[in-house]
Amino acid sequence: MADLLRQGSALTELACPVCASPLFRLRNGDIWCAKCEKRVIVVKEDEEVETATKSIALEKLEATLLAKVQEIQDKMQRMENQEELQKLGTTLSGLLDNIEKTRKAKRA
Repeated sequence: MADLLRQGSALTELACPVCASPLFRLRNGDIWCAKCEKRVIVVKEDEEVETATKSIALEKLEATLLAKVQEIQDKMQRMENQEELQKLGTTLSGLLDNIEKTRKAKRA
């Protein structure tokens, strides 16, 4: 907790819904539980819960897709077989399409 304060985080009046530890507001605006070591989303109404859950799911999906793009890029750099390169290219194209769809869904 002291590290968070030294890094410029602010202690909030909120408590973690899981462990009841005090929550911190990070410099980037995120709410963080130091004990659980997880981001916490604060919502005011039931309607906002669905929106927040959707946003988190889309962020995780985008991160996973970007990691897979990096894996394929690394494989392509080592690959010499044209047929395998073509398969990886097709997979890469599909991943990029899905990233674009995910980003559009986040804006909607």
